[in-house]
Amino acid sequence: MTDIRIDAQLLQRYDQPGPRYTSYPTAVEFHENFALSDYADRLRRLGTSQCVSLYIHLPFCEQRCSFCGCNVVVTRRRDVAVRYMTYLEREMELVQAQLKGNASVLQYHWGGGTPTYFTPGQLEKFHKKVQRYFHILPDAERAIEVDPRVTTREHVDLLADLGFNRLSMGIQDFTPEVQSAIHRNQDEKSTRALYAHCREKGFTAINFDLIYGLPGQTLAGFERNLASVLLMRPDRVALYSYAHVPWIKGHQKRIDPSLLPSSETKFELFVRAVRAFHNSGYRQIGMDHFALPGDELSRALYQHQLHRNFMGYTVHRTPNLIGLGLSAIGEVYGAYTQNAKKLNTYYRALDAGRLPVEKGYVLNRDDRVRRHVITTLMCNGYLCPSVVNRSFNIRFGEYFARELAELEHGAVTDGLLEIEPDALRVTPLGRIFIRNICMVFDRYLREKKREQPVFSRTV
Repeated sequence: MTDIRIDAQLLQRYDQPGPRYTSYPTAVEFHENFALSDYADRLRRLGTSQCVSLYIHLPFCEQRCSFCGCNVVVTRRRDVAVRYMTYLEREMELVQAQLKGNASVLQYHWGGGTPTYFTPGQLEKFHKKVQRYFHILPDAERAIEVDPRVTTREHVDLLADLGFNRLSMGIQDFTPEVQSAIHRNQDEKSTRALYAHCREKGFTAINFDLIYGLPGQTLAGFERNLASVLLMRPDRVALYSYAHVPWIKGHQKRIDPSLLPSSETKFELFVRAVRAFHNSGYRQIGMDHFALPGDELSRALYQHQLHRNFMGYTVHRTPNLIGLGLSAIGEVYGAYTQNAKKLNTYYRALDAGRLPVEKGYVLNRDDRVRRHVITTLMCNGYLCPSVVNRSFNIRFGEYFARELAELEHGAVTDGLLEIEPDALRVTPLGRIFIRNICMVFDRYLREKKREQPVFSRTV
């Protein structure tokens, strides 16, 4: 991976809009005709007999970073956020009523926004409320996203006391010029101090979020940024490609497009990051994560057992995910659900005693087959067709004849993929273009011609 060289023609051919495949089918296929009664019925079928993943969206931020692609509520009015907590409890009550008890949680995640926007006291009170409605298992993964700009030592102390065992720190880029361009000023010294305190409190699983392709990033500046990060040696690093989609996220119009790196420079930023992490002993996980060899993700990758859900890469194969809060996405018994994206709509549903689901999608058999193929390739870079045959009672070569022919003339010829009698192996070069490889298996992408762009570029 560290010796990869790509010519401009190959880069241009594959640098096209495409999904990140957080799910398949992707969220653009979710629709408002999804029956709320269907979701309630699936929750009842789930009951408390199975372990679940639980995601809670805490969307508040004091200010909006111009690169952000998350669904956030920007306000300095703390009373607005406190009110939101009361509605989250209403949603938990409604979900528990359908489950007919407290479901056991194996994976527990607070995302944002900025969860540490709330005071330590508010977070402690909210966590106790969650425990009224869900049984968080002693060995559960308990993760939270923290913004070093607003997270205090008191926050960290509380999170340790509450049993959280994984922290995800947003860094993006330490370079002052880049921070100015994205309207996010974050002092490196204070970030280091907070990180050191987290280690002192016993956190052994800390993730850093970085972004490449931001306005103002240069090769020299980005390498200095990488060196600073590697000195701290986080357990994992998520290296995200900046998705410039101002037609979807209007606040990104604040970014001057002329400051964005070219495709060639952006690719070189990624390659230098891969080289830096590789030389420091990290293993590449999926398309954009890195983990130390002793990390559970590294071990799962080695065994071809890595999995992915809406909360990211994981070793937990809980097939059901309950999403709570504004815009939260869940998956229950083969159906995706997404809550209302606007506060007033979310509140109105709960005031009426209804689950605040706005959209959803029920997977059919073909969806499940293709999801397995895409997710396995995205996570492990490897697929065994005979396993697919046994799991879904199909003949892989016949079912995907069109796709395999297209891959032979594209990805295989370009050195991105190796197709063997009973294995599809993504090459080191192919990792960079894994989204493009998976797009070949995407029936909706093939069949639907969209007038407006809905996805970011793959490079």
